[in-house]
Amino acid sequence: MTSSSKTPLHSVIASVTERIRVRSIASRNAYLKKCQSMRRKGTQRGQLSCSNLAHGFAACNDDDKALIRLEEAANIAIVSAYNDMLSAHKPLEYYPDLIREAVSELGCTAQFAGGTPAMCDGVTQGAEGMELSLFSRDTIAMSTAIALTHNMFDAVLCLGVCDKIVPGLLIGALSFGHLPLIMIPAGPMSTGLSNDEKARIRQLYAEGKVGREALLDAEASAYHGEGTCTFYGTANSNQMLMEAMGLHVPGTAFVPPNGPLREQLTRTAAQQVCKITSLTPNYTPLCDVVDERSLVNAIVTLLATGGSTNHSIHWIAIARAAGIIIDWQDFSELSEATPLLCRIYPNGTADINHFHAAGGTGFVIAELLAAGLLHADVNTVWGKGLHHYIQAPTLAGGSLHWQKSPSISADREVLRPVTEPFDPHGGMKLLTGQLGRSIIKVSAVKPEHRYVKAPAIVFDTQETLKEAFDSGELERDFIAVVRFQGPKANGMPELHKMTPYLGILQERGFKVALVTDGRMSGASGKIPAAIHLYPEAIAGGPIAKIQNGDMLVLDTDKEILEILISADELAQRQPARSEPAANSDNYGRDLFAGLRANVGTAEEGAATFL
Repeated sequence: MTSSSKTPLHSVIASVTERIRVRSIASRNAYLKKCQSMRRKGTQRGQLSCSNLAHGFAACNDDDKALIRLEEAANIAIVSAYNDMLSAHKPLEYYPDLIREAVSELGCTAQFAGGTPAMCDGVTQGAEGMELSLFSRDTIAMSTAIALTHNMFDAVLCLGVCDKIVPGLLIGALSFGHLPLIMIPAGPMSTGLSNDEKARIRQLYAEGKVGREALLDAEASAYHGEGTCTFYGTANSNQMLMEAMGLHVPGTAFVPPNGPLREQLTRTAAQQVCKITSLTPNYTPLCDVVDERSLVNAIVTLLATGGSTNHSIHWIAIARAAGIIIDWQDFSELSEATPLLCRIYPNGTADINHFHAAGGTGFVIAELLAAGLLHADVNTVWGKGLHHYIQAPTLAGGSLHWQKSPSISADREVLRPVTEPFDPHGGMKLLTGQLGRSIIKVSAVKPEHRYVKAPAIVFDTQETLKEAFDSGELERDFIAVVRFQGPKANGMPELHKMTPYLGILQERGFKVALVTDGRMSGASGKIPAAIHLYPEAIAGGPIAKIQNGDMLVLDTDKEILEILISADELAQRQPARSEPAANSDNYGRDLFAGLRANVGTAEEGAATFL
């Protein structure tokens, strides 16, 4: 299919976008007014007093100090989420030097404006630290704002890759929407042990058939170097969506780290952001790039690729930071209109490097544009029009060149055209019913598992489910209800610790499903899981009234999650209460009590300040 910006926009994409625009008129206008109030003629630092400005350049070398004093050229803020422990962010260590060098070639300057926290959910999965994970997004947003609030900068380069980090950086930068922004990723690690084999070893360990050494060997073979984890979870979904929103240098998302192409892409991002400041004729502030059209483009691309369910929370929060109101009904209708084009683990066996080799981001965007499923006439950091993002970068003679991405998939088991999708619909659905509203990702769930009617078994922690599995109590059809895992309860941790046990039971032929007010992220996999359910248990939601043996129905075709008792009986039940476990405020969790108290619902983006 040939890409064309002239293809009529799909009627559902058009109607959902218009509904979002109309719903958001007041909040969007207020946001744009705020951004306008921060714009000024000349450099941003021109409004600082001499004492303020002198503090701002005091530590610069003489050349940069002279340039900053002149107030004629852009000074670029570098906001980085680098740390040594997070493999995806380790390559960012040397980027500030590359950036300073690149912008100096244009007569500009760059300063490392601030670092932000960066949690690795792979390290904290199933542990206490996971309860800080969701709130780290808002902490990163606030850290970004602190970095930018000095008014020294004319544009921003945000260095980050992983789950909460990209949304946090973007939310923080949107508070300074009058500044241009380019996001700089680092790329995925090379393929190691296949994701399927890793999952097989994990399952053997859960069954007691291999020991810790074999499991650690498998994990270390899968996670073996610098770069993003290779499955299509939240981190890699972030990168796909940054392309779809026009916030990357085109084709940057999945270029491997530490090679000459990656280095040149980083240098190019640094120079490009200098070319779109208010000091140039091509001024492109962030508030003009992030609008209802680019946000819909991001959601459609998420659905077409089977991306992370975390983004049914994060992209709502990002939208609200730009004054735009999006809800799960929007996600659901866009999902119905969007074909599933990708099979990347956990939705298939291929990893993100296979996806990149098969055609990658350029192929996906070209297909969706050609089908009228994306807004073509959007603003991007690379110029007007999303067509820029159907290109792939190459390096020739030390210089970057872009060529059109392949129009034919190099591997149809991984990537397909719109005319022959893996599924006619996207991978995410909204479930409603007496228990509330929840999200389910079905792209990795086989059709025979998309309807489950079974009695509930209620758990208040992941650990008690494991104990029940170990004791043989779960050898039957059931729907696991894991509650008191919402944002107000304990920060809404991801619950992957349960996945191997539920997977084993499903493979043994039992009908199993999960219902929870917690999260599962992009790696939710083959188990039907109604997640992000709200009202959450600790707020007295109906999930707190479910009792062992209650018959539940999870039906993805009809998009319902129901409890088969009368509304009167449910109303008369008293909700269960959860007492804080011993030491539940250790590992820093005590410091986040205020955020738990103030957080909104998952469908409101689980934000603490919006």
